[in-house]
Amino acid sequence: MPRTTRTARTTRLAGAAALALAAALTLSACGSSGGGSTAAKVTQQKDDSPYQGTKLAKNFEKPDLQLTDTSGQPYDLRQQTNGKATLLFFGYTSCPDVCPTTMGDIGVAMKALSPEDRKKINVVFVSTDPQRDTPKVLRTWLDSMGTDFIGLTGDLSKVKTAARSLGIMIEDPVVNADGTVTSTHGAQVLAFLPSDDKAHVLYMSGTEEKTYEHDLPLLAKGVAA
Repeated sequence: MPRTTRTARTTRLAGAAALALAAALTLSACGSSGGGSTAAKVTQQKDDSPYQGTKLAKNFEKPDLQLTDTSGQPYDLRQQTNGKATLLFFGYTSCPDVCPTTMGDIGVAMKALSPEDRKKINVVFVSTDPQRDTPKVLRTWLDSMGTDFIGLTGDLSKVKTAARSLGIMIEDPVVNADGTVTSTHGAQVLAFLPSDDKAHVLYMSGTEEKTYEHDLPLLAKGVAA
């Protein structure tokens, strides 16, 4: 299997006027050999939101996305997560840094919830590297963070279109001359509330686990942002 290298760069979120932010969002090229990281600095405007994540000025619609889940079955994101709080993240399993750190922090925060509250939140990981992330690979990787996490893989063009509708940019994986692979993708997590199935809260790359621990109980209860 080809090794991956890591670079990072910043990009402006598509439709950035929709966010109450005065900053750019991060695109992360995850890999195994280290490298520099230039994380975007974010300034959150003051508001009365109970969430520690960033409140979105525009509430994005949940993408109309049909892929394959880790059991090999068709999965309709919009229909099958309807009416439940949902955390959505785009990434890939061979990333050694941003993706496992983000999903691991969410996993720890989910385990701190009561069993009842855990059932009220979907955590969905959509692969940006479907050629390598088969349903079996996804399931094995996700089980180390949350056995009930939902993994989706399939047509990359569909994934890119869905991500773009949320202002998240994804680039095709690139095989370099030395055989290494670079996969670049937006590293933010979006939280959809059960009341309207729209994204209300944004979590940037590098969000601390304690932020998720604070916010997940609110999401489970459907507290307005």
